[in-house]
Amino acid sequence: MLKESDDNVTLWGGRFDSLPDEILWRYTVDTSDRRLLLDDIDGSLAHAAMLGSANIIPAAEAAVLGDGLARLREEAANGRFEWQCSDEDVHTAVERRLTELVGSVAGKLHTGRSRNDQVALDTRLYLRRNATERRNDIIRFVDGLLDKVEGVGEIVVPSYTHLQQAQAVPLAHHLLAHAWMLVRDLDRFAAVEVRLSESPLGAGAAGGSSLPLNPATTAAELNMQSVFANSMDAVASRDLLSEYVFCCAQTMVHLSRLATEAILWATAEFGWATFSDALTSGSSALPHKQNPDIAELVRGRAAAVIGDATAVLTLQKGLPLAYNRDFQEDKRIVFHADDTLAASLEALGAMIGAADFHPPPPSGWIGALDLAEVLASRGVPFREAHHVVGRVVMTLIADGRTLAEADIDDLVVIDERFIADDLDVLDPITSVARRLSPGGGSHVSVQGQLERLREAIS
Repeated sequence: MLKESDDNVTLWGGRFDSLPDEILWRYTVDTSDRRLLLDDIDGSLAHAAMLGSANIIPAAEAAVLGDGLARLREEAANGRFEWQCSDEDVHTAVERRLTELVGSVAGKLHTGRSRNDQVALDTRLYLRRNATERRNDIIRFVDGLLDKVEGVGEIVVPSYTHLQQAQAVPLAHHLLAHAWMLVRDLDRFAAVEVRLSESPLGAGAAGGSSLPLNPATTAAELNMQSVFANSMDAVASRDLLSEYVFCCAQTMVHLSRLATEAILWATAEFGWATFSDALTSGSSALPHKQNPDIAELVRGRAAAVIGDATAVLTLQKGLPLAYNRDFQEDKRIVFHADDTLAASLEALGAMIGAADFHPPPPSGWIGALDLAEVLASRGVPFREAHHVVGRVVMTLIADGRTLAEADIDDLVVIDERFIADDLDVLDPITSVARRLSPGGGSHVSVQGQLERLREAIS
């Protein structure tokens, strides 16, 4: 792999009298950071401009560096950048190619800079950009979910607690619960995006530089909102990566909960939904099967992203200040979490968007709480009303009937405070129509939520 002719194979070879052994190279070189290429070039452009403006290098040389980096960036943006096996990392590759383009002046680019603050900057630039992309992905997902909400109309379904039917609610209300979870995820990505916009460039290896660097200049060039306050913190901290991976993990958990419900809805036992043939798969043995594989894989991959969150935290927990090579491992972790979330939002969004909802009506017991609240509205203590309806339920169970099949005599024999009109509340549609509490499961609430959510993602 490495030959004596590979003159500047590393950025640190001056102290060594031999090239790196292939064992060292195989174990320590990680090509996953190649996706940071554009960010590394952008950081280098800003750094070169600062070196010139601060008179750390001649303005003419800074201009040569800037021109070379601009050419290099064009190559990278157009997919024409050629990697070499001797590129230890993205930083080495950029300096190697820059040397090919502009000659020995490329060696001045690293003035006042270390790979420690360089990689901290690259990662922040990359994640700041991707946080915007993930927010857009979430917005598209929520927008599609809201379209589906509008499409299901006034269908009424049971809500569930303990996976047992609880109260009647609009199907739209159920779907909107998932939308609200994702809007909070949207806010989390927006918050971490702001914190990612603090530039660490100028922190150097750990303690800054004796050169008159101007970190504020590079930060402004990169449209970053602030500059580090402590050089050791700037190169030693990875809490922003932890936060970003947590955002990915929490969003994946929310997608996983929706995926689990989609899996249930597709079963014969629930029969709530049918998913598109184009977005489901079949069985190699069972000809009748239509499997919601996207939903199952989202649920499975959520576990892996939760593992990423654990990994990136564990990576940091025992490290002394400042920089340690352990941090090389953080990029693969965060890239995996981010890539998984992006793909999952697209795939599950398509699956839910193409779903046909046809849920059966709720069970005959769905109005039990409504019946207790009728008594409570007449001044009966709720605990007593709850006990009364429980006795009605017990009697009907013994008779092989449900509340939906009860008549006024079944109620009055238990408590004379019931009246014939109370039977109306046992109808799921009436139950939903009577729902008054703000944010509750009523059609009026659904319309208000739709308006708020449309505004939130606009």
